[in-house]
Amino acid sequence: MALRDALVSSGAIEQAFSDAAVLTAMLRFEIALARAEARAGIVPAGAADAIAAVTISAFDAGAIATQARASATPAIPFVEALTAAVAATRSDAAVWVHRGATSQDVTDTALVLCLKEARKTIDAAHARIDGALRRISKANASTVMLGRTLLQPAPPVTFGLKAAGWLGALSRSHRALSDAFERACVLQFGGASGTLAALGDRGLAVATELAVELAVPLPDAPWHAHRDRLALLVAACGVYAGSIAKAARDVALLMQGEVAEAAEPGAGSSTMPHKKNPSGCVVALASAAQLPGLVATCLGGMAQEHERGAGGGQSEWATISSAVAATGSAAEALAGVVEGLRVDAARMRRGIDDTHGAVFAERAMMRLAPELGRDKAARAVAAALEAAKTTGSFAAALDADPEAARALGEHDRKTLESPDAYLGSAEAFRRRLLGEEGD
Repeated sequence: MALRDALVSSGAIEQAFSDAAVLTAMLRFEIALARAEARAGIVPAGAADAIAAVTISAFDAGAIATQARASATPAIPFVEALTAAVAATRSDAAVWVHRGATSQDVTDTALVLCLKEARKTIDAAHARIDGALRRISKANASTVMLGRTLLQPAPPVTFGLKAAGWLGALSRSHRALSDAFERACVLQFGGASGTLAALGDRGLAVATELAVELAVPLPDAPWHAHRDRLALLVAACGVYAGSIAKAARDVALLMQGEVAEAAEPGAGSSTMPHKKNPSGCVVALASAAQLPGLVATCLGGMAQEHERGAGGGQSEWATISSAVAATGSAAEALAGVVEGLRVDAARMRRGIDDTHGAVFAERAMMRLAPELGRDKAARAVAAALEAAKTTGSFAAALDADPEAARALGEHDRKTLESPDAYLGSAEAFRRRLLGEEGD
């Protein structure tokens, strides 16, 4: 992994797009093609065996990359190197290399094969996130904390509900991402103009065999200039990474020194020994920040010309691999955050208490308005909030107003500042988000 990518990718997912992985995927396509065509009676079995005997040691990734700029595709220098490697052991077999295929068949299918491997890293990280957030939510089902709207104190919620909210968004967006992977990871095989004309009436039969050989679905038709599946995949990466960023942002805010209600494992500072930085959150956020631009680039490349685009498709290897790598990096970073998350329930409760009851003004209004009328109730609440700045208790200030105290009643006066008495459907929502509403 390059130093410049250290905060927006990870070693595990970079392996899926490494030079060795790409060359292996391209070679897999060519070997599978030769075998499929041999079974269809197009390529001699011996020639297919000679092609299958070539290993990636026959290819120089640097040389192929350099030559790719001249031909606008790495497939041409790759096929030339493969042909030379086959000819070196069996000259009569070299003519059968790449039979009936076109450059984009090789590169698109190689990308698909790399995406299938990269998906494993994202799915594994998501499974870790799912398990950790479920544990956190269940353990903190009754842990009350301030709700925060527009970054200001609001009526209480539970940390269990907050964690379940993160999980709900992540689960929904991961399902969409999984579906997008399924749709995108299909065979590309169409030949020069997407008709497989070079294979006569056996094109579809070869395509069917090739799909089986590579263990990828066969689409209805080649998709050289139709990039909707890949664009949907990148867009789904963007949404999933955005859900990751939401959770990471919340944790980073909760970890602020003046809040200190939760903390990830974090890391120290290079100059300030007292600091514990939200480093996992930072990596997740930095990775997720890559996606909007990459999504836009991918969408911008969809208007491809006729049967083969000039520039749009060629930009996709870098765009799509970067999008998937950044998504995997964000997921792995968040997995580390939530697996090591420490929750300070006492500090969370103290955050509510430190408002001196002000966050229960809504509750007071709901109780007083039917008895006093909305305007009079609002004046009573406003006066109590102002008095609480001196007395330190909104409830006590409201209780000092005889008319308001009478309208509230004894039970509501005693429980007005009790967070547990003003959680509404928090627990029901938490359980629904975790899929436990029937338990």
